[in-house]
Amino acid sequence: MTDSELKRLVAVLEANWQTEMEGHYTYEALANLEDDPQRRNALRGLAAAEKHHADLWAARLRELGQTAPRYAGDSSAQIKSLASRVGGPDLALRRLEIDEGRDIAQYAKQLKTLGDQPSVDILQEVIADEREHYRVLSHLIHSPDSQAAPPLAEIQVALDDILTSRDKGRAKAAGWVGDAIYGVNDGLGSIFGIVSGVSGATLGNSHFVLIAGMAGMVASALSMGSGAYLAAKSEREIYEAEFEREKEAIDNNEAEAREVLALSYQIRGLPADHAEHFVDHLATDKNQFIKALARERLSMTEEGLSKPMVSAVSGALSTAVGAFIPIVPFFFMTGIPAVIVAAIVSLIAHFAVGAAKSLVTIRSWWSSGLEMTWIGALEGVVTYLIGIGLGKIGNG
Repeated sequence: MTDSELKRLVAVLEANWQTEMEGHYTYEALANLEDDPQRRNALRGLAAAEKHHADLWAARLRELGQTAPRYAGDSSAQIKSLASRVGGPDLALRRLEIDEGRDIAQYAKQLKTLGDQPSVDILQEVIADEREHYRVLSHLIHSPDSQAAPPLAEIQVALDDILTSRDKGRAKAAGWVGDAIYGVNDGLGSIFGIVSGVSGATLGNSHFVLIAGMAGMVASALSMGSGAYLAAKSEREIYEAEFEREKEAIDNNEAEAREVLALSYQIRGLPADHAEHFVDHLATDKNQFIKALARERLSMTEEGLSKPMVSAVSGALSTAVGAFIPIVPFFFMTGIPAVIVAAIVSLIAHFAVGAAKSLVTIRSWWSSGLEMTWIGALEGVVTYLIGIGLGKIGNG
């Protein structure tokens, strides 16, 4: 095993040790908060199992010549976090159930990447135990003795906490980032086509290329900005209109509105009695009830709507940036050399924009970049040839 491989392995094992120690202190904290003796014993059993896992990782680290890790968390802070921020023991268990599932998935990935058989043996034991922990937590959560559901505000806090933990370390692009990327793509593609066509028609006459390119850049930016603004504004207006219609429907016939929502949930697979019970809870907050109806009708939420001005500005500016790239060489060069440099610069930009799309898609950066590059190259060749043909027709 090389030094770099050893360092990577040690880093993974130390992270696993930290995870298991955090689980140990978490279960201990929950056990101390629990009044029911059986549930308290079950939680202490889980805490002991997590400590055993941590001991296994510590032993393997010592075998590799490493010192025992030190816990980076604060065990005393766990009690306050679980009691106040998460919303009580039952909701804390729900979060831990999700965490256990996430840990199982993470450990399963390590089986293929660790490359150290003693560590893999430990992983297999830990995964089996974690799956049992998942079942125990599920039983505790759904047991008849579990407490009533916590208030919606506490549930929202727990949901936000879980999603924040899930997305930690993962790039998450804001809505305007997606608009900006596609704006650059649109500006680059359209003006590259114009530049290629005019270059073919005029044999790279920089005067005509710059006039056509700059005019196209302004037109594309204004078109993209205004289009993005109107689309986002229309989407918001549609939602607001639907919200008002649903509000009026509830005022006029709440029973029918309840039936519509309950049937919608039943179509999704929720049993009829559960759907009706859920709708009864929603109906206690009229605003939430209206939002739920609008969400079912439009498949959108108010939080998911784009802001018109943000969409307009990001769309217009990014389109202008993308459109300006193919024009730049013609400020300093003319003729065929300018056409060649513009093509090279534009194709490099196509690859960069394609790679940037991986921020908002699940594709690899190189695959997305290559796709954009060959599409841009094809576009440039076609428009260049068309430009040559039009130039000959004009001269004829």
